[in-house]
Amino acid sequence: MSQISVKELLEAGAHFGHQASRWNPKMRPYIFATKGDIHILDLDQTVAAIKKAVEFVGSVVAQGQSVLFVGTKNQAAPIVRQEAERCGQYYVTNRWLGGLLTNFKTIKASIDRLHKLEELTRTPDFEKYTKMERLEVEREIKKLNWIFAGIKTMTRHPGCLFIVDPKTEDIAKREARRLKIPIVAIVDTNCDPKEIDYLIPANDDAIRSIQVITKVVADACEEGAKRRQTILAQEEKEERAEEEKPTAALVTEREMKEKGKAYVGRGKKGEEETTEEEKG
Repeated sequence: MSQISVKELLEAGAHFGHQASRWNPKMRPYIFATKGDIHILDLDQTVAAIKKAVEFVGSVVAQGQSVLFVGTKNQAAPIVRQEAERCGQYYVTNRWLGGLLTNFKTIKASIDRLHKLEELTRTPDFEKYTKMERLEVEREIKKLNWIFAGIKTMTRHPGCLFIVDPKTEDIAKREARRLKIPIVAIVDTNCDPKEIDYLIPANDDAIRSIQVITKVVADACEEGAKRRQTILAQEEKEERAEEEKPTAALVTEREMKEKGKAYVGRGKKGEEETTEEEKG
């Protein structure tokens, strides 16, 4: 499983929290010291937390479930999108649409409309539309893609959420909690860690800090996907073996019947020969 060191986190500035005046007291256990009115996070705890988080994320993907990456802050969005696409997972980086999880049926209807409009533009019929009508369709596609680009193929709730800054992504956090979907998150000193299942105490504003941690989570997704393929291949192998068992048993039974008939035939023939000899 991919891992990260204290040195890498230190170089990324992951240990810098917010100003002491802006802290959330519930983050006290993760704070190592205060320097120049800035809280310094305990990176030994961060490394341990990352290890637990990536193990969980890997297991989620290995079980055939997905991970939804969430990061809409300017410094987080490009990184979150890039890493989610790299590991083949879903993402929300522009705006969290209220009800995305709790009212997924309605959201799915909008996604289906996006697919239909995109399919329409690829048909000859689209050329029959007026210029204004085509422009309206293209505008709607652009708008829907801006909202749903990262979840266009998502057909069910994800197995877990990975959030950069749960304070900013509060709506996403609350929807996940309501549906009991586990949350993995980068949590800074100004956040409430209470409702995070796998908390990673680290700087959630510095680009480099977001980058190194998100990369490790994405690596865990890739490794989980490989494990999933291995599991599926093994299951397929076992299913084939199971399917072959009845056939093999049938052949064996048939062979035994044929051998039995042959034996009986030889026995009768032998008896007849003996009887002829006796008669002679």
